[in-house]
Amino acid sequence: MRRLLPLLLGLAFASPALAQPIDLSSGGPIDITARDGFEWHQNEQLVMATGDARAVRQDVTVIADRLIARYRKKAGTGAAPAQPVSAESDSGGNEIYRLEAEGNVRIFTPTDQAVADRAVYDIDQAVLVLTGRNMKLTTPQQVMTARDSMEYWSQKHMAVGRGNAVVITTDGRRISADTLVGYTEDPNADPSAPKPAQPVAVQAGAGAGAGAGAGAGKPGDPQATTGKLKRMEAFGNVEVRTNVDIVRGDRGVYVPETGIARIVGHVRVTHGQDQLNGPAADVNMKTGIAHLIADPGGRVSGLIMPNDATDASAAGAPKPATPGPVDTRGLAKPPTPLRPGARP
Repeated sequence: MRRLLPLLLGLAFASPALAQPIDLSSGGPIDITARDGFEWHQNEQLVMATGDARAVRQDVTVIADRLIARYRKKAGTGAAPAQPVSAESDSGGNEIYRLEAEGNVRIFTPTDQAVADRAVYDIDQAVLVLTGRNMKLTTPQQVMTARDSMEYWSQKHMAVGRGNAVVITTDGRRISADTLVGYTEDPNADPSAPKPAQPVAVQAGAGAGAGAGAGAGKPGDPQATTGKLKRMEAFGNVEVRTNVDIVRGDRGVYVPETGIARIVGHVRVTHGQDQLNGPAADVNMKTGIAHLIADPGGRVSGLIMPNDATDASAAGAPKPATPGPVDTRGLAKPPTPLRPGARP
């Protein structure tokens, strides 16, 4: 492989940042190699590496058919060098502000991995944008896919999937929407600092200890919260699946620590052939139980399908009449809902 030592080892990234699972905005020098060689475009201020191109910085590796590093002069360093960059040239006055990867892109660390057709890492904003087909972001606790684009904001501890976005956790919980926004714990936060108030006031019911995600760690283990999903917000055509129900609505928020997903707006809860409708629902992702919630003074409604007529005849029972809408006001009161500030 051909290696570009002086140019990219000497080009510093623009802004420091706390270490993140996929973060190219800080650390030591970057090492770029390529099978087919490099092109230096001085006027455009970019370097192009082609053929199994690889960029490595600390624990982050970027692999693609082609890599493009865009650079600029550092503030206060004066004009950029006029001569071509070579082994003897001083590139200390330049800095990379954008890294582009094209074709069979794979970005990985010891724990996380992202794949796409194209990826752009903006150093100034510390954001990775993925586009193309078969986009996927894999972490120890969940897998996110999307149709249109995906964003990974390392300093904001946030991932965004746009267009038929889906998140599946390691314990089988599934949330999909037009747009999904996931927030993770800050691994550099002070573990001795007091935790903020919980966004969900609901106490999980029976089975609250079941379904803990792989790699969740033990209480007190600093690695237990590293990159841990803290909150998931969903917008547009939201769908939450449990082992017994499918809940659909306009917006939603899910807090893994409590296991509760609140879905609001034209909510439909489907259980087999039965369907309940209402303005909001709380879904316990740990127990699989969904509670439909009515507005103050309002009602929820539903359609409960009878047992199969053949089964009824075999038991000698008369064929039941087709039921109408069911008033569910008499059902058990749902758990305490999310506090108002926790809505999407």
